Amino acid sequence: MSAGEGIGRGHRRIIFASSLGTVFEWYDFYLYGSLSVIISRQFFAGVNDTTAFIFALLAFAAGFFVRPFGALVFGRLGDLVGRKHTFLITIVIMGSSTALVGLLPAYATIGVAAPILLVALRLLQGLALGGEYGGAAVYVAEHAPAGRRGFLTSWIQTTATLGLLLSLVVILACRMLLGEAFETWGWRIPFLLSTVLLGISVYIRLQLEESPVFVAMRREGTLSRAPLAEAFGRRENLRLVLLALFGATAGQAVIWYGGQFYALFFLEKVLQLDAQAVTIVMLVSLLVATPLFVVFGALSDRIGRKTVVLAGCALAIVTYFPTFRALTHFANPALDAAVSTAPVAVVADPAGCSFQFDPVGRKSFTSPCDVAKAALARAGVPYENEIATGGQAPQVRIGRGATAVLIDAAGDPAGVRRQLRAALEAAGYPARADPARVNFPAVIALTTWLVILVTIVYGPIAAWLVELFPARIRYSAMSLPYHIGNGWFGGFLPVTAFAIVAATGNIYAGLWYPVIVAALTVVVGVLFLPETAHRDVR
Repeated sequence: MSAGEGIGRGHRRIIFASSLGTVFEWYDFYLYGSLSVIISRQFFAGVNDTTAFIFALLAFAAGFFVRPFGALVFGRLGDLVGRKHTFLITIVIMGSSTALVGLLPAYATIGVAAPILLVALRLLQGLALGGEYGGAAVYVAEHAPAGRRGFLTSWIQTTATLGLLLSLVVILACRMLLGEAFETWGWRIPFLLSTVLLGISVYIRLQLEESPVFVAMRREGTLSRAPLAEAFGRRENLRLVLLALFGATAGQAVIWYGGQFYALFFLEKVLQLDAQAVTIVMLVSLLVATPLFVVFGALSDRIGRKTVVLAGCALAIVTYFPTFRALTHFANPALDAAVSTAPVAVVADPAGCSFQFDPVGRKSFTSPCDVAKAALARAGVPYENEIATGGQAPQVRIGRGATAVLIDAAGDPAGVRRQLRAALEAAGYPARADPARVNFPAVIALTTWLVILVTIVYGPIAAWLVELFPARIRYSAMSLPYHIGNGWFGGFLPVTAFAIVAATGNIYAGLWYPVIVAALTVVVGVLFLPETAHRDVR
């Protein structure tokens, strides 16, 4: 049977309407992630560069933090009053919040009120998204004919990547048209464009009819009167929710955000590639790999959801470290060579080193150890931590043996930074990745592989979650594990991984987070979750 066989015009219309509206909603949500470097400068200008970037990532993560609460609020509403009306409300909240980000004054204009208001809007976006995905997935699945549910719901799965793709296209176009003005005010245009997308999305959603499964339950009087209590208060249902979280969505989430967002952060912030080049690399990878969401969704109709999703997790566990190491080799070969020939170490008493994260921006990290580590982190230079002995003053060692350069970190901070920069350049560490030496075909191939892993784990996940839960509590029950997995395990990946890297000095150490979570999902999924591909969701 071909992919489209047995799919009528009505089904295609439902898929298009649900998917297009969700694309726009993901576009709104991911604009922030795509512009996090600029936003850190615009709204968190009162702190040092490293803290500002981590704080910007936390503001991004704030939207993910509240997604499970949005799942509870709108999941309950969807099980009580219907799928259609609920995800119509969510898109209005999302579009309005995004447009307001484009109008928000920066830190230089209104001070600390700027990041506070920004975080408030991110929370609204997260609440809206918490109710959106479950509604769209349930709506499409409950219209799908038997044996085609994985294929049909996989179109919903493309929407997150297409939303990211759309945000990158708009950002790239604005960068090219506005030049340097994009950094000062042009970044607001992609946010303001959401007003147009909002109008289109609302119009599309208004054309839809209610899910036939929900209509049948309402006619027969079998709707749940307390979907939250039934979904999470009954032991058997709560157990299934927890198994879905740890055995399916947690691993899927870290691979999704690792393959798309952390890869973007890694290329731009760690490997020091030009922002426009990074955008083009990710655009090409997304364009090449996105059709595979549907391929793996359809494959799950044949061999099972569980098999496909957990195989993707296992592939990520095996290939993540080699892939990111290869990215360094091909994207910034000078950095890769310098790390091998002239490794860097910070030698200091651990008591004199701080964890350089201050969310309120009131601390000054001025100890010699902190000055040295901050300078290295800003330069994207990996380093080892060594404990000083015998009262030794903090220092940075660049290179090995008798040829190593030793820099006393206890001097004037500005002078220490100048000495470090000069010594690093002499040792071959580049200030930025040299565009002429970047192997773009290899970099694109590697980032495409990371996105392919995303398509394997994400293509079948909607069908698997819908089929796990009974119809009367489906919206509530599936939304919570999905949004805890993607909102907390996945959404906190960038800030968690970046903090691990900053603390250890190892640019690959942050990868342990997605690898360990994916391994947990493989174990729990294999042992405790059932295959559901042939269940009747009606």
